[in-house]
Amino acid sequence: MEIRVNGVAIAEQAIHAEMQNHPAGSADAAMEDAARALVVRALLLQEADRLGIEAPDEDPDGALPEELRIARLIEREVAMPAADEATCRRYYEANRARFRSPDLFAAQHILFAAAPDDDEARTAAKARAAEALRTLADSPDRFADLARAMSDCPSREQGGDLGQITRGSTVPEFETFLMSLDEGETCPVPVESRYGFHIVKLNRRATGRELPFEQVQQRIADYLADAVWRRAVHQYVMILAGRAQIEGIDMAGAASPLVQ
Repeated sequence: MEIRVNGVAIAEQAIHAEMQNHPAGSADAAMEDAARALVVRALLLQEADRLGIEAPDEDPDGALPEELRIARLIEREVAMPAADEATCRRYYEANRARFRSPDLFAAQHILFAAAPDDDEARTAAKARAAEALRTLADSPDRFADLARAMSDCPSREQGGDLGQITRGSTVPEFETFLMSLDEGETCPVPVESRYGFHIVKLNRRATGRELPFEQVQQRIADYLADAVWRRAVHQYVMILAGRAQIEGIDMAGAASPLVQ
């Protein structure tokens, strides 16, 4: 792969080193992404050279001089308008469902542990869970006692109490059953997960509430500022690419190395 930017070659060794930062479906795709990133970097550094932009003598964060020069170039050459309150409010009104406090679930469980690749242990764990469920069907108030006596999870010390959990904080197979339960209900079947088999009980459910605009305004402003920054940097890079002589690669879809 012979690539040049305004007559300056990009070493193939550098492209191979850069590939680790560009996971892709194939080695060829990763190499192409890496090459584009290095071309963009070269464009920005060449522009910094043309404008006489140097790195500061010291950087407390330990950034490399080239990174600092690129950052200074972007800061100088790319306009970054801030999102005003009206823009933030419009975004809030159009995306109100995104701005909610999380649903909370207070739950207990009893874990009968078994490795996912141990069929014999999993069969035994499932049988023990089913037996415990039969006990709970006759004596539902014994859940905490059974957890202390039988569970393989550290939560046994609290009678199987998992405290308040949110969506996404447990493994999906556990969450699917938990979210379907009514308050005070124990799942009538053992719940299988990668850890073994669980007996699951939902004690309380607290539905999340919509957050007021004032509470999320800064989060929205930061998000919109980042989106504007990414678009502006991309446009600037494309302007530089349009002015440059680039050999050996198509720069369509390229982005700044600052844009992750």
